[in-house]
Amino acid sequence: MQLEKFSYDNRIVRLFLIATVTWGIIGMLVGLFAALELIWPNLNFVSFLSFGRIRPLHTNAVIFAFVGNGIFAGVYYSLQRLLKARMFSDALSKINFWGWQLIIVSAVLTLPFGYTTGKEYAELEWPIDIAITLMWVVFGVNMVGTILKRRVKHMYVAIWFYIATFVTVAVLHIVNSFEMPVSFLKSYSWYAGVQDALVQWWYGHNAVAFFLTTPYLGLMYYFVPKAANRPVYSYRLSIIHFWALIFIYIWAGPHHLLYSSLPDWAQSLGVVFSIMLIFPSWGGMLNGLLTLRGVWDKVRDDAVLKFMVVALTCYGMATFEGPMLSLKNVNWITHFTDWTIAHVHVGGLGWNGMFTFGMAYYLVPKLWRTNLYSKSMANAHFWIATLGIVLWVIPMYFAGFYQGLMWKEFNTDGNLTHPNFLETVTQLRPYFMLRALGGSLFIIGALIMVVNLFKTAKQGNFLTDEEAEAPALVNPKQGHTGEHWHSRIERRPMRFILFALIAVLIGGIVELIPTFMIGSNVPKITSVEPYTPLELEGRDIYIREGCYNCHSQWVRPFRDEVKRYGEYSKSGEFIYDHPFQWGSKRTGPDLHRSGKGNAMNKPESWHYKHMLDPTFTSPGSIMPAYPWLKDKLDVSQTVEKISAMRTIGVPYPEGYESQALDDLNKQAQEIYEAVITDTDIQNAKPDMEIIALIAYLNRLGSDIHKGKIMEPSTTETPTDSIVEPVDSSATPVAVDTTKTVN
Repeated sequence: MQLEKFSYDNRIVRLFLIATVTWGIIGMLVGLFAALELIWPNLNFVSFLSFGRIRPLHTNAVIFAFVGNGIFAGVYYSLQRLLKARMFSDALSKINFWGWQLIIVSAVLTLPFGYTTGKEYAELEWPIDIAITLMWVVFGVNMVGTILKRRVKHMYVAIWFYIATFVTVAVLHIVNSFEMPVSFLKSYSWYAGVQDALVQWWYGHNAVAFFLTTPYLGLMYYFVPKAANRPVYSYRLSIIHFWALIFIYIWAGPHHLLYSSLPDWAQSLGVVFSIMLIFPSWGGMLNGLLTLRGVWDKVRDDAVLKFMVVALTCYGMATFEGPMLSLKNVNWITHFTDWTIAHVHVGGLGWNGMFTFGMAYYLVPKLWRTNLYSKSMANAHFWIATLGIVLWVIPMYFAGFYQGLMWKEFNTDGNLTHPNFLETVTQLRPYFMLRALGGSLFIIGALIMVVNLFKTAKQGNFLTDEEAEAPALVNPKQGHTGEHWHSRIERRPMRFILFALIAVLIGGIVELIPTFMIGSNVPKITSVEPYTPLELEGRDIYIREGCYNCHSQWVRPFRDEVKRYGEYSKSGEFIYDHPFQWGSKRTGPDLHRSGKGNAMNKPESWHYKHMLDPTFTSPGSIMPAYPWLKDKLDVSQTVEKISAMRTIGVPYPEGYESQALDDLNKQAQEIYEAVITDTDIQNAKPDMEIIALIAYLNRLGSDIHKGKIMEPSTTETPTDSIVEPVDSSATPVAVDTTKTVN
């Protein structure tokens, strides 16, 4: 059979590999700085470096810049070799690279300056969302085009995971990114309240699943056998692993919203499918580890394999822990705590980070045609990084468990042992310090790798176009007698893509479509009205400053939360929230009952002092100070915001735009006058941003005290009792749905 000559494009792999390492260091340093801000709040000395703004920058840099570039580097290298074909288009490869870097730079230029949608892992504004869509299409066309011109009949298992990644991330991003633009860098989520919460966490959980997991599983199926020089342990296990994983994973998102007003059936589906995830996840982990059977002596000596073994182990730990955290009697204590942060970093540092390091150590000597500069440096990196993960994660596990127990502890008098939320924060500072130490070690290890890889490349000779040859593919759709059933699917890429798309769409359709139709089922509260223009501006400032990173706005129906915050939250209170602000972490107390008429409400002057110097009102607080909130409130877009809100269903009266600014100024004057009743406050003005933020905080959770609930729904937590899933001996606290619980 005549062989065809061709070459592999190594330039694109080199570009993505350099970007991976560069953005990885940057993203980790930003994360370390954010961790240090929780130890020394004075580091929040300028607006664009405040914790609430750089925490999203850290997550986006690590997920989309570090891991994203790592995915592209690994896929562009392995795909060509698995298909025995050069990438479909060198031009598309370059567009993919430079376009992706432009998106990352756009995130750097927007997030720290407060341009954000306020949705976790999807904070980038609408023009950047469009750019992401375009670059993802470019990547998909390049990948599918390469598959179609392949010189091998069957697609190897790694390619299955690449395909699932492409189709699912496309669906997730498009559905979650429906927004109503107000201006070039301002928009509102099309969804509101419960609907927005489900769509966001359907996206957020599956961004972890299909951006941080499935592509790396594909890379695992290529690089582990290559580095070990052994075939993958089981082809049949890989089939089960793939189809079960992509079908089950998409259902698990609702486990982020347990004990909320998300319909019970959706919560239950999230829990059930989360537990089921253990089996395909561990099947993949075992398939990777068992591939190394018989070569464990090589693992001890080969840094590449050591990194990959730890990565697979961390993957196994994270995919066991995730389902456990989705159990209601575990979630009851762990949700909103640092336990969740530890869980995320087992995957981020251990699974993605360590595997990326191993892949880099494998690729650089191959691409530059030389040996690794220093095996001892690579081994030092391995042990320093492993120790860094241990020091990062274990203190946060302990901190989260300790935190959850402190929140729920009652004394013999039936009162909270720690009624002051700040007590539960100050006790955690030693663990925050250990976390920062662990993160520092992880970064030091990465810097050692940078030096090692640079010296490796310097002593080598980069191979730009790697010559190869393979026979042409004849009759790709023709099978043979006794062929495995799955091989028939692998021979037909477009059919495979369709089947993968159907597998991931089923769960999303079942969960989301009823939720989009839920509007008529949400209990209406007669007194819930749209935000006033000043409150809307204050809410935008709240989102701009990233307050949702530390404060939740959802009081769960537990005895301790009702005792601490007030009446538990109702879905009807959030029908005008675009986006929802329920949060996922409580570094500070829940704020939903901070409004007028609630026990949590504070005087306007208290809020004013607290924002400018949190330690003045709360000694020992680690909250940033916000002196820039004394800037003049920009109302140039207020009218456009009102109009945009009406477009997405908020019932502002027709023509209200002409009255909006007058109402804004009138309310601002009222709050200003309340603020200056405190004679200690000097230089306050009614047109300051802080006045708008106080207006928003005064509104939170206050509507429920003005009216009554209409059209009760069976999908929401019953309103006649408080859920206490662990301490069954505790007396349920009756709740009047129209009065404050004291």
